[in-house]
Formats: sequence, structure tokens, C-alpha cells
Amino acid sequence: MSLRIYGHRSLKTLPGRDTRPTVARVREAVFNIWQGAIAGSYWLDLCTGTGSMGAEALCRGAALVIGIEQSSRACAVIQQNWQQVAQPDQSFQVIRGDVVKKLSMLAGQPFDRIYFDPPYASELYEPVLAAIAAHQLLHPDGELAVEHRGDRTRAFRGQTHHNISHLMQQVLGSRRQPV
Repeated sequence: MSLRIYGHRSLKTLPGRDTRPTVARVREAVFNIWQGAIAGSYWLDLCTGTGSMGAEALCRGAALVIGIEQSSRACAVIQQNWQQVAQPDQSFQVIRGDVVKKLSMLAGQPFDRIYFDPPYASELYEPVLAAIAAHQLLHPDGELAVEHRGDRTRAFRGQTHHNISHLMQQVLGSRRQPV
């Protein structure tokens, strides 16, 4: 199976339902909101899945893309896809393992954009956001997008973490709402 991204490029995907690619309209919305902020940026893709968001970031000129994914099968596909789209002046790394534990490896390396899309039923939201803050992974002017089920929106309202200046919920369409 394959998936199309920016520039009509085709990516490999894993068969089955173990990983779900971010749907095209969500990818488009996120990249429209962050338009102009991707080129030259440092991008962190958490619970990378198919790697489509990181691949889009590379296609749009991110200088560095790092993805953390639990599945070794998915990591192999992500590595192939990112190798296919990356330019010689771009860097990328795929890290296999538990996202909460692996974030400590990146401590003190701030990212301009962080995209976090865990399995919807997981309990990763709070520990990952806390780890991002504890390890100072979000640049002071950076932004974080969290994909989640609609019924989780209330759980994010009023939530703050030290060292994360703002937590934004990416909303389909052209608006952003602080949560």
C-alpha cells in the first residue's frame, strides 16, 4: 500500500491497522497553519507511525527530522520513506522504542515543531507532554501539535507544563485555539 504526500510523492505504508497514516486533510491543515515555518526547522515526530508527517516536513525543507516509533516494522518503512524524500543537506533519524523513555536522549535539543500523534486509546498524552517540558524539547518560539480524539479536548484545557510556553491544538480549518 502507498500514500501520497506533498509534491505527489508516494510513500510506502505497512499493511494492516497497526499504524494509521495521518489523513490527508489533517496533514494539509497542519502544514497550512505552519506554512513558512517548516523550511530550516527542527521537527520532532512522536509516535511516528507511517512517517508521513516527517516525510512532509522533509519535503517542505525541514533541516532535521527525528521520529520516535515503537514498532520495528514501522521504523524500517519510515527509514526507507525518509531516505527517499530527504535532500543531501537534510538530516533525519528514526529512533525505535518507547517514546517517553527515548525523549530523554534528546534532552536540551530544542525543536521548532513537534507533532505528537499517539494511538488514540493510549495513556501517553500526559507523560509525553511532561517529558517534552522536562527535557526542554520545545524551542521557546516553537509549537506543538497534538492529534487526539475529539472527546479529549476538555482534558487539555488549562493544562500547562513548565518550559512549554504554549500548547496549541491544531483545529481543522484555518484557526488555532489555545488549550
